[in-house]
Amino acid sequence: MDKLIVSSSPHLREGITTRRIMLNVIIALIPAIIASVVIFGPRTLLVLGVSVLSCVLSEYISRKIMKRDNTIGDLSAIVTGILLAFNLPVSINLLIAAFGGVIAIVVVKQLFGGLGQNFVNPALTARIILMNSFPTKMTTWTGAFSYLSQTDATTTATPLSILKEGSGEALPDLMELFIGTHSGCLGETCAFALIIGGIYLIVRRIISPVIPLCYLGTAAVISLIAGRNVLVDLLTGGLLLGAIFMATDYTTSPITRNGRILFAVGCGFLTMMIRIFGALPEGVSYSIILMNILVPLIERATRPKPFGKERAHREA
Repeated sequence: MDKLIVSSSPHLREGITTRRIMLNVIIALIPAIIASVVIFGPRTLLVLGVSVLSCVLSEYISRKIMKRDNTIGDLSAIVTGILLAFNLPVSINLLIAAFGGVIAIVVVKQLFGGLGQNFVNPALTARIILMNSFPTKMTTWTGAFSYLSQTDATTTATPLSILKEGSGEALPDLMELFIGTHSGCLGETCAFALIIGGIYLIVRRIISPVIPLCYLGTAAVISLIAGRNVLVDLLTGGLLLGAIFMATDYTTSPITRNGRILFAVGCGFLTMMIRIFGALPEGVSYSIILMNILVPLIERATRPKPFGKERAHREA
């Protein structure tokens, strides 16, 4: 006679692990890594290596000190390191990059309990802290292909800085913005590479297209209303990087569909408000962090009602 096994949900399990998810994210980031090396030169790999190594060592040492099981094998620290490096200029002092890794892992992630417990995105929080601590170093931009020149690397303004300052300097054309041959952070310039990575994650069902599409769509609508160039707004700054790889973070984004829509619309709205009215030319980092903080309230407001609960309440 067969036994009737009674257990709590979930009754169906999918064979996907944190390690597999993070590995897919790393694969999706490879096109942007290649593009940044081509655009900004071999020093890109040095910044990436220092950032990743700092994150991995910070996680290993902090878990040891806290007497917790080591989690570097889940690859999440590597993903954080890559995303942190993508938010840095190629000319950044390597000690600053390492310091950012310590902030992202120890302060933002491990002190709150580790993976799944942090309430804001570690890489973006580290970037904001570095921006406020080392503003000059974090806003010194190197022009595309400057490493090929025999002279010292030239520093140039980013497209968003040109728009904000209204200096009259010519903006890169749309093709240059699409392939990323302009100044900016390592991982944000090449829109083509980021879109390839986003499509890969959606096809592999690692992320839902709801947040990226709603985020970008909201930004596009506000840009159109404000009379700005929509394509320039979408292709410049960290908008694509943030919408595809940052706002979709499992831990710091809502789990409900309506919650994701509200979260993404809020990110797009805040990003464009900062770009249009703020003192800073870019607002992606601050927008996502602010919406991360609101996620518990968003999930409470969009939580679906259990079947039969309303009827039972009325009968009572």
